[in-house]
Amino acid sequence: MIAKLIVRRLAISIVILLAVSLLIFCATLLLPGDPARAILGQQATPERIAALHAQMNLDDPAWQRYLIWLGGLLTGDLGTSAASGLPVSQMIGERAGASLFLMVIAAVIAVPAGILLGIWSALRRGKAVDSTITGIALVLAALPEFVIGIALVAIFATTVFNLLPAVTMAPPGTNVWDFPSQLILPTAVLVLVVTPYIARMMRATMLEVLDSGYVEMARLKGVPERRVILRHALPHAIGPVAQVAAIQLAWMAGGVVVVEFLFRYPGLGQALIDAVNYRDVQVVQALTMLVAVIYMVVNLLADIVGILADPKLRTGGEKR
Repeated sequence: MIAKLIVRRLAISIVILLAVSLLIFCATLLLPGDPARAILGQQATPERIAALHAQMNLDDPAWQRYLIWLGGLLTGDLGTSAASGLPVSQMIGERAGASLFLMVIAAVIAVPAGILLGIWSALRRGKAVDSTITGIALVLAALPEFVIGIALVAIFATTVFNLLPAVTMAPPGTNVWDFPSQLILPTAVLVLVVTPYIARMMRATMLEVLDSGYVEMARLKGVPERRVILRHALPHAIGPVAQVAAIQLAWMAGGVVVVEFLFRYPGLGQALIDAVNYRDVQVVQALTMLVAVIYMVVNLLADIVGILADPKLRTGGEKR
């Protein structure tokens, strides 16, 4: 049963990605102006514009261009940047590594922190700790990421404390992780945006599980409270939380664009903004599709975690 559910989720993800690829391609067609003229400038000759049209297949029918682009995606050929003349895969390779590094660090901190804070808040229900965690989570959840980022810059990168750099300024040819101090503020923004949602969901599901009949029965049987939480409550609560965590981690794939722009971080977000400004359609399509793939992969992994963590599915509960 579990294998069938996983295969079904995988098939649905593939269909959704195909639909997203068509939507992305159609969206780039709706961009105003001529991409060739936007890249070459207003002083470009008709011959140069015609040559770039041929290079980008702009004179072909839209459906044919979509099939060519989709075939390139399936074979790993992302095309060539019209603005720089470099392969798109080469252009976004280093940027993707920088963005993934930032997202992984934020996820490694935010997911355990959110789960632990949610559990702690649930176990201290109605007490000062619970009220404090819930109140802070509500405030942070209501603030956009750029507001949190500006606040952190004002506090830690200006005259208040002036402890951290306000922007990322890694020299060319170096890696962003070679300068750990420049990673602190962008990572902190992502962590502060993601953690409250996970903590609130963990608290809600944990409270629901702690009030359930099987947990009450375990307590009546004299099972130690620590074992009740770890063996009976936590496995039932982690499944729904995995879904919320996946949504938040998938948000990073898109929300990191704002954070990278704010801190001038050399990742996918900054590359996407530059590509849109230069009307570099191939790069825009590749980056947007990459974000969509990351989103779908994270959600698929969350579905698998939720399936494996559900005791009913492990014991064939759906058959009854």
